[in-house]
Amino acid sequence: MSSDAVAPARIQRLRTWAARETTGGALLIGAALLALLWANSPWRDAYQALSATVVGPAAIGPLPLHLDLSLSTWAADGLLAIFFFVVGVELKQEFVAGSLRNPKEAGVPMIAAVGGMAVPALIYAVVVLSLGDPGALRGWAIPTATDIAFAVGVLAIFGRGLPTAIRTFLLTLAVVDDLLAIVVIAIFYTSEIHWLSLLGTLACVALFLWHVRSRKPRWFVLLPLAVVAWALMHASGVHATISGVLLGFTVPALAMHGEATSRTTQYEHRLKPLSSGIALPVFAFFAAGVSLVDGDGPGAVIGQPVVAAIAGGLVLGKLLGVLGTTALITRITPLRLPDGIGVRDLLPVGLLAGIGFTVSLLISELSFGDSEHTDGAKIAILGASVLAAILGAISLRWDARRARTADMNLDGRPDEVRSYIGDTKDRESH
Repeated sequence: MSSDAVAPARIQRLRTWAARETTGGALLIGAALLALLWANSPWRDAYQALSATVVGPAAIGPLPLHLDLSLSTWAADGLLAIFFFVVGVELKQEFVAGSLRNPKEAGVPMIAAVGGMAVPALIYAVVVLSLGDPGALRGWAIPTATDIAFAVGVLAIFGRGLPTAIRTFLLTLAVVDDLLAIVVIAIFYTSEIHWLSLLGTLACVALFLWHVRSRKPRWFVLLPLAVVAWALMHASGVHATISGVLLGFTVPALAMHGEATSRTTQYEHRLKPLSSGIALPVFAFFAAGVSLVDGDGPGAVIGQPVVAAIAGGLVLGKLLGVLGTTALITRITPLRLPDGIGVRDLLPVGLLAGIGFTVSLLISELSFGDSEHTDGAKIAILGASVLAAILGAISLRWDARRARTADMNLDGRPDEVRSYIGDTKDRESH
């Protein structure tokens, strides 16, 4: 094989590796661990200096841009917009042609997602008020988020042998969770809105919509439109990552102009390696670097009410919210779980939903202006997410070893289960 053919093959293998859910989860936790170690090492000043390094133009001539941002802000506002674009594309695909297309099939995980957000928020509020820190109430949304990449990565590793319907249930729950988290960020974590910039963003999104639906959309047209939409959204006061979701929703989810696959599938395939292989790990690296050795030491940080509130919300609240809501609606309504899934399978799903990480870290940065609460929140998110992942992995293996009945979802019909997590068909499709 010639060297000209070897290079593209290697690049393709690298892209495939980076796009895997297990790879994304491993890179996320690896980047967070590296940041945590560096931020608590003798060289922690270098980490803080790197995070605070300002890059970008403040203005071009008389035109103010306000894009002279620190590297940590670029990671949270810029790179994370790529992740949210991929989330927007996935949501569009699910709503138009996927698991959210049929309300009867999507009903249970969608309602479970709402319960899985409401219960953690309630637990958070009760804990911070009971422990005498009402000022921390602004962080109520931190334990409501689920990290899709990390949760599905753990399921892919430890859920082998379980019906793939469990993966679909978790994905549906997680994408609805992400959609609601986006709405929460837009409504509750936006201060002053500059309407002219927001209108400019919407105009760019409309142009993006027009071109992405054309017969042959060009990247050199779409990319500048996306960048300008992001910059205007950043200037509007609404969190810049929302632009990624809006742009993702414009991509057609049905095949058109004679194409074999939908453009949502094509764009997700192209950008997933960049999102999971670069954007998310870099964000985690800058977001997770909490110093426990400065100030009053680790005891002061871990002893904050916000730490107990977030940990309780993510690990206990998510589990109770998902399990309790599902058990309730399958008993009092005609809605039923998909074939092959029983309520016992939702124990690992509820635990995996407690892996907050990416979106939880973002909301923690938006919630608090002081480093005291922010550091405690980040430590709680990291610790609770790792604990939820470990408990989820253990419960998955427990669930996989137990015998399964012919009617797991108790709908009175024998279950039709055709594929399982980890088999050849599942690996090829995911």
